Amino acid sequence: MKTSHLALFIMCFLLICNQLNAQSYEGLTHLKGFKTDTYYSSGSEAKARRMAQQLDNVQAFYTDLLQFTPTVTLLILSPGDWKNFTKFPFYGMPHYTSNKTLIVAAENNDHWKSMVPATDKIPAAYAGPVKEAYTDKNGGLNMEAFFDLLAIHELGHAYHNQGGLVMQRRWMGELFPNILLHTYIAEKEPELLNALTTFPKMAVATTDRSTLKYTTLQELEKNYNQIGPNYPQNYGWYQCRWHIAAGEIYDASNTDGLKNLWNTLKTQREILGDPELAELLSKKAHKSIADVQLNWDKADSRP
Repeated sequence: MKTSHLALFIMCFLLICNQLNAQSYEGLTHLKGFKTDTYYSSGSEAKARRMAQQLDNVQAFYTDLLQFTPTVTLLILSPGDWKNFTKFPFYGMPHYTSNKTLIVAAENNDHWKSMVPATDKIPAAYAGPVKEAYTDKNGGLNMEAFFDLLAIHELGHAYHNQGGLVMQRRWMGELFPNILLHTYIAEKEPELLNALTTFPKMAVATTDRSTLKYTTLQELEKNYNQIGPNYPQNYGWYQCRWHIAAGEIYDASNTDGLKNLWNTLKTQREILGDPELAELLSKKAHKSIADVQLNWDKADSRP
C-alpha cells in the first residue's frame, strides 16, 4: 500500500471512529473542562458539573493512593434519554457498563421515591438524620443525595475491572466499591457521611431478616444473578450491609484498609477457599475486612 493510500486509509478510519463516538452520544451535550469525560441531557448541566468535579476529585485521590486511574465516561441522563444509552430496566439506578460508561439519573424518579420512608414509619433514632440528609429545597424527602453518591460505588467497579484485581467472591466485588466510596467521602467530603450512611443503617435496622429468602454470603454466591432481578429488596439488604461494613472497615483501618485490599486482590491470582481467604484478608489487608466474611451470620439485622 502506498504511503498516500495508507494515510488516506488511516484518516478515513479515524473519521469513522470519531463519527461512531459522536453518534453514540447523539442528543447529549459534551461537558468540557473536566478530566472525567462527561455528557448530559438537556437541562442537567448543573448536576453534570457537580458530579464531574466530584469524580475528578475521587480519581485524583485514588491516583495518589492506588497509583491507578481507570478510564470512564459519565452520562447524566433524563428519563427520555435513558433508554437510548442503557439497557438497564428502570430509570434512576446508577450503574457501570461493560463499555466503561457510568450512568446516572438527572432527576428525581419513581425508584428514588420508592425508597423514601413514610414519616410515621421512620424509627425515632433515624428521624433527625433522615430529615437532615435527605430534605430537598422544597422541604420534602428526596433520595438524590444518597443515589448520587452511588456513582462513586459504580466508579469502584471501574477500578477493580480495569485494575486487574481478582475479586475472589461476588460479595467482595460489591464490598470493595463500597469501601472505595466510604473511604473517599470520609477523607475528603465528610459533610456527606450522613447522606451516605443514614439510609443503609435505617434499612438494615428496619428489615426483619426472617422475611428474606437469602441472607448468607454463601447463598449470595450461588444465587447472585437472580437475587437482584427477582428479589430486589433482598439484594438491597445485602448492599446496605456492605455499606455499613465499609464504614466499619474505614473506622478500623483508615486508608490503609483499602490500599492493602487493593494490593492483596491484585497479587493473589488463585481463587482461595473460605478459610484461606479469611486468613489472607486478615494478614494482608485488615482484620476488619476478614471479619465481614467471618462474622456475617453473627450480625443481627435488628437494632
